[in-house]
Amino acid sequence: MRLYNGAMKRHDVCVRGAGIVGRSLALSLARLGLQVALVAEPAAPTRVDVRAYALNAASVALLRTLKVWDALPPHAATAVHDMHVEGDASGVLEFSAWQQQVSELAWITDAALLEQALDAAVRYAPHVSVVPAPVDADLVAICEGRRSAGREDLHVVFERHDYGHRAIAARLSTTVAHRNVARQWFRSPDVLALLPFDQPMPDHGFALVWSLPEERAQELLALDAPAFEAALNDATHGAAGALALTGERASWPLMQARAQAWSGVGWVLLGDAAHVVHPLAGQGLNLGLADVIALTRVISEREPWRTVGDARLLRRYERARDLPTRAMGQLTDGLLHLFAGSQGPLRELRNRGMGLVNQLPPLKRWLTARALDF
Repeated sequence: MRLYNGAMKRHDVCVRGAGIVGRSLALSLARLGLQVALVAEPAAPTRVDVRAYALNAASVALLRTLKVWDALPPHAATAVHDMHVEGDASGVLEFSAWQQQVSELAWITDAALLEQALDAAVRYAPHVSVVPAPVDADLVAICEGRRSAGREDLHVVFERHDYGHRAIAARLSTTVAHRNVARQWFRSPDVLALLPFDQPMPDHGFALVWSLPEERAQELLALDAPAFEAALNDATHGAAGALALTGERASWPLMQARAQAWSGVGWVLLGDAAHVVHPLAGQGLNLGLADVIALTRVISEREPWRTVGDARLLRRYERARDLPTRAMGQLTDGLLHLFAGSQGPLRELRNRGMGLVNQLPPLKRWLTARALDF
């Protein structure tokens, strides 16, 4: 890594946004021999990061190629071998790595430790320069997240639908070993996920993601730790043991959003700057890292006469990512609305549907494969 020294230099790519997607893109393009400037503004003091991501096989393969995955400390990622999903009545869905003939369904990964590993990789990348502000480049890759200033500067319309819900994230300990099982409850009107995580205690930790209507979420956030734990244990009915907070809670508003255009002459959008989905399927970061894979492939296969900022070249990336991101957005939005209503007939229908899918192994394998490969 070369620190910016103020000298005038032309880069092939300027990556705006130094989060997980931005750093991964910088490292991936640098492996092609391109000169990459990574814009990393001074970090503001933040609270302890309690986020955890469910990474699929494709995302892990990318991070392994970038020499990041194997550099993570052992406690930074926990394998998911099974998934148990419950509806709001008798509906149950169960997924198994053994049935899918894979070693794991996903890896639950500590966000802060992953960012530290990426930062270390960037520090030693010979073709990456860290700069405090955007610089001239043939291509500007915007990975700044849903509130992207770069996207706003380009006057790209960002169509968004606010769900009126809020996600609550926290780290938990439990009295019962998680056995590498992820648990999720789809109910009206909330979605609750417990993701197995070996922090702070091996085999006895979970990462919580609980999506609720805004008013109810604020009520829960206002509770002290014992009262919040009581509400959480009541919601999970003891299925995962007695749950207790091990630190702070975090929250953020939920939305579905999509940029009207993802590329143009000399610019391209990736990750949440291009698309945002509901977290109920845990695919947000996987979609962003899949963007990195697709853009890297398109650039590596370009004709010799095309620059990396060529508009037709970048449209290939946009076309490659259009269907997968739309499909995941429609899936998460459809699931949320399906379980949002409390009407008797709809409630019975959706739970029977879950039971039917659970009895069809080929369909379950297909669904699991889509999540692994997106």
